Formats: sequence, C-alpha cells, structure tokens
Amino acid sequence: MSWIKKLLRQRAVKFLIGGGVAAVFNLVAIFLLIEGLGLTTPLQRNIANIIAIELSLIFGFFIYRIWVWPGGVWRISQVLLKQLPLYHFSAGASVLLRILIVFPLLDRLGVNYSINTLIGVVLSAILNYLISDRLVFKDRDELHYPEGLETARQPAEIHRQTVTPTPVNLLSVVIPAYNEEGSIAKTIESLRQTLTAAQIPYEILVVNDNSRDRTEAILQDLCIHCDRVRYLNNYYPNGFGFAVRCGVENFAGDAVAVVMADCSDSPEDLVAYYYKLQEGYECVFGSRFVRGGRTIDYPVHKLLVNRLANLFIKVLFGLKYNDTTNAFKAYRREAIEGIFPLISHHFNLTVEMPLKAIVRGYSYAIVPISWRNRQTGVSKLKIKEMGSRYLFIVLYALLEKTL
Repeated sequence: MSWIKKLLRQRAVKFLIGGGVAAVFNLVAIFLLIEGLGLTTPLQRNIANIIAIELSLIFGFFIYRIWVWPGGVWRISQVLLKQLPLYHFSAGASVLLRILIVFPLLDRLGVNYSINTLIGVVLSAILNYLISDRLVFKDRDELHYPEGLETARQPAEIHRQTVTPTPVNLLSVVIPAYNEEGSIAKTIESLRQTLTAAQIPYEILVVNDNSRDRTEAILQDLCIHCDRVRYLNNYYPNGFGFAVRCGVENFAGDAVAVVMADCSDSPEDLVAYYYKLQEGYECVFGSRFVRGGRTIDYPVHKLLVNRLANLFIKVLFGLKYNDTTNAFKAYRREAIEGIFPLISHHFNLTVEMPLKAIVRGYSYAIVPISWRNRQTGVSKLKIKEMGSRYLFIVLYALLEKTL
C-alpha cells in the first residue's frame, strides 16, 4: 500500500480529491437549500443554486488553503482581497475554457461527447490547478513548480548530468509508409542527398505498412539502386504504431530517427538531430513551436487540437517541451531498448515513446524544426478516432511516473 501513500502525497492528487469533496458539498448545499426551505419557483431555485455554488467555492478554497497548499500568509486582507478573488477567477476561467472553447471545438471535430466531456473536465482542472498554484496560493517572493509535477522534471536533469558522450557511428532512419506512392521516393531522395552532403553515415529503413498502392514496387526499385536503403513489410497488423515498432525492432544503427513518409519533415533538421546525439544526448525531440521552429500549411483545426493536447501533456508532466505529439524524434539504441515494451498500435505511439523516455530518466535535447503539410496523398491521422487512445497512453505514462 506504500504506492497509495506516495500517490496521496502528490499535490495534484490532493487537489483532485479536494475538488471532489467540494463538488459533493455543492450537491448537499443545493439540496438542503431547495428542499429544506421549500423553494418552488425557478427564481428561488436559481438563487439557491448561486448560493450553493458560492458556498462550495469558499469551502473548496479552504480545503486547498489548509490541506493542498498549507502555510503561507493568513492575513485577513490577503485572504479576502487577494486569494479569494483570484480563486474565483481561477474557477471561472476553467469553466469558460470548457464551455466556450474545448467542448465546441471537439464537438465540431466529431469527438464522442463522453470523451469530449472527460477532456474538458481534465483541461479545466489543469487550468484551475495552475492558476491556483502559481497565483492564488503562491508566496509573492517564491517561484516554485507544482509539487505533483516536479518528479517528471528531475530524472532527466539528473540523468543528463551523468551522460558520457559515445559516438553514433551509424544513424538509422525509420520511415513508416502506408499508401505513399506519391511521396516516398521524394522523401528518401531528399534524405539521401542531405545526409550524404553532411557526411553522416546512415541507413534508411522503410516499413511498408501493407500498402495497397504502388508503394512496395517503388521501394523495391529504390533498394536496387540505393545500397543504403532497405525495406521490410510490417509483420504486425496494420497501424502507424505497429509499423514504427517493426522498424525500431530491426534498425542497424547506434541511433534511430522516426521520419514521416510524406515529406513533412525537413532533412536538414535530421542533421541537427545527429549532431545533438553526438553530444551525448540519448534522445532528441523537435519542436515546431519554439523560436526557430515553424509550420507551413498546418490546417487550423488540427493546429488548435495539437496545441490543446500538447498543453495538456506539458502541464500534466511538468515539461518545458511543447511538441510531444510530433512523430519526428531521434533516440539512441539504449533509449529505444529502455522504453520497451511499446504498447501503442496507432499514432499514440508518438506520445508513448517520448513520455516513457522522459519518465525513465533518459536525457534529451530540444531542437527547433520546420514542418510542411503533405502535398500528395491523404493524412492517415483521424483526430476523432485517436482522442481516447492518446488519453489512455498519457495516463498510462503518468501512472508509471507516479508509481
């Protein structure tokens, strides 16, 4: 039962429990007001509802103030004129985020209403937690990270200090490909030219995910003329995650980079990855949303979902990294071996791999990258089908971090 005690010591967990107790208090209060006072008209019930909400907010505030964020300043002026108003702002902002942004956006994308509601609740709780931790209950002269999120940051920092650089003598590039006849040859050729010009020893391993077009025929021809290119057919069931797993089980190099088949990733960024690996980092993660990074022709609705999803992950794990869902990343062989077994079948593997690497203490560098929307073919990522899968793998990694 020690893991339960450890879990209950986390500030984020205390926050969720306190919110649950406040919600129960709200239900009891409105019941007592309406039934106990015999309120019958809609106006009376609405007034009772407002009173119950305000009482539950105040009750929740003192739960958080005493149990979740103990200590600090208890002057009446500080509590009444600063902390309570800020706490009301925090709760209101969380509700507005869910009602005005998250639910309408996900509903328009066709996300199941139950998943939509769950995501909205989680994002609202995260926003409330952040505002409470960094504004409402934080001492003015002390900057700290939420206690419940600190452990996700520390292993990588500690591990990073003990890294001894070892050379990467061969860089493997794994490319999962499903029905990519219009872009696979161009993707491989641009990689070959850039890596050769940079004098980087490499191999390109394409995993044909049981394509139904001419992808395999094109790969057969490329392998005949390019001795550093090889391909194999995915021996797992169809799926992006399965194809990547097939690739990382069969690469020959000292490190491996996962690159998309649709020309969306820049070969020049892969060169930057290689040199970061040579510095001794065990992982290199690209970000399109830091200074120097950029996106070209990113569909607006996908961009909004991307930023919300990455904000969710960033806050939940206490990360500085803001592009976890991007597939284009590089890992040393020991990091790949250390994050096995992989369990994701689809695009949620792009989240499983980096989160496991971070949680398990592997060092990583963040590199600004560029990304261009595909020019040919059809995107294989279906947002409304992936929401629950992403959420499952994120919670899976969070459970591992916590335990």
